[in-house]
Amino acid sequence: MISEENKKIWTLFNKDEEKILRKKVSDFDFSRYSKKEIEELIRFLRRMMVAHKGIGLAANQVGLDLRVFVAQLPSRKGQGGGYQGKFYAIFNPKIVSLSGKKIKEEEGCLSVPGFWGEVERAEKIEIEGFDKNQRPIRLKATGLLARIFQHEIDHLEGKLYIDKAKNLFSINQEEEEK
Repeated sequence: MISEENKKIWTLFNKDEEKILRKKVSDFDFSRYSKKEIEELIRFLRRMMVAHKGIGLAANQVGLDLRVFVAQLPSRKGQGGGYQGKFYAIFNPKIVSLSGKKIKEEEGCLSVPGFWGEVERAEKIEIEGFDKNQRPIRLKATGLLARIFQHEIDHLEGKLYIDKAKNLFSINQEEEEK
């Protein structure tokens, strides 16, 4: 399942990688993988997310055509970086409901390095999916966690935040303006 070509974050700047990033991924078929392989996949995705200082990572961001993502909230500023709270590994997620209230916030993406932009997303979200043991789960999220879930589910649908972003900026552009 995990090969050498998966051991990096795939980016929009490589045409072959962009094709995978812009393709809706296949549902995760639990019958094709052992519990051990599923655990290894989750550990791998988490390691990649942490190593690249992300707060979410969809499987297609490492070239895997699998409908799964991992996520974890960052720790509060001033607490030494890292992560806080629950770690999520969600298989075959789908959005069940979105709040009517939308919030515009800055977003970036590991697959679009060096850029960020303002994206309007629902403040609250409810999703369904499965945990690593194929048990159905239903989660409600607000704020940053809701934004992460929407961002990662977009990835699994072949959509990137830059498709929705207003005022897209590059890190270099921001440095020049200072």
